[in-house]
Amino acid sequence: MINEEKMKILIIEDDPELAMVLKAYLEKYAMEVESAEDPYLGLSMLTQKRYDLVILDLTLPGMDGLEVIERIRKDSDIPIIISSARDDITDKVIGMERGADDYMPKPYDPRELVTRIRTILRRTGARREKSEKSEPIFSLDKQRHVILFRGVPLELTAAEFDVLAMLIEHMNGSVSREQLLYESEHIDDESSIKNIDVIISRIRHKIAAIDSVHSYIKPVRGVGYLLTDKV
Repeated sequence: MINEEKMKILIIEDDPELAMVLKAYLEKYAMEVESAEDPYLGLSMLTQKRYDLVILDLTLPGMDGLEVIERIRKDSDIPIIISSARDDITDKVIGMERGADDYMPKPYDPRELVTRIRTILRRTGARREKSEKSEPIFSLDKQRHVILFRGVPLELTAAEFDVLAMLIEHMNGSVSREQLLYESEHIDDESSIKNIDVIISRIRHKIAAIDSVHSYIKPVRGVGYLLTDKV
């Protein structure tokens, strides 16, 4: 089940007053709420941080909400609640066909929104937990030079990619600083061992931008570092 203490909601809504009202109300119910007035910003936020649910307006600047749903569904199965003043039944049908989980016509009582959020997350929570347990937290694709963390691609420098790739290949086992330094293709041979600590710090920061609750890279005293997927 979704832990309400950590429930994270993203509102994509171009009415800042409504977004503020919803944010203030939902936060009374142990929800952490962030908002974006611009759909492109909202899509970017979804790639940078993990959310449990999206509340999406349809009438947005620069991109229609129905297209936003389509773009979200290319990479994510995050629950989506449409929150829209458009009363055309076609919008509701298309929105649900493209992957939205619910449709709330404006205006509505925020209490009903809380109920809808809880209902959807109860319904999808078990499925999401099963998916997270079956899929690796870290996914390495050396050919494409991509590392996914919880399904989100990490933006890494070449040196950071080398270091994290080695840690993934030795998952739950320690790797020495010397090995990380000398087996990397993109770290100068004359670099200091301390440079590894700097690179590790940068990688941790990028991981924490997606999940700040758990610590995945742990120091091994007198040796180096260990990457764990046991959180």
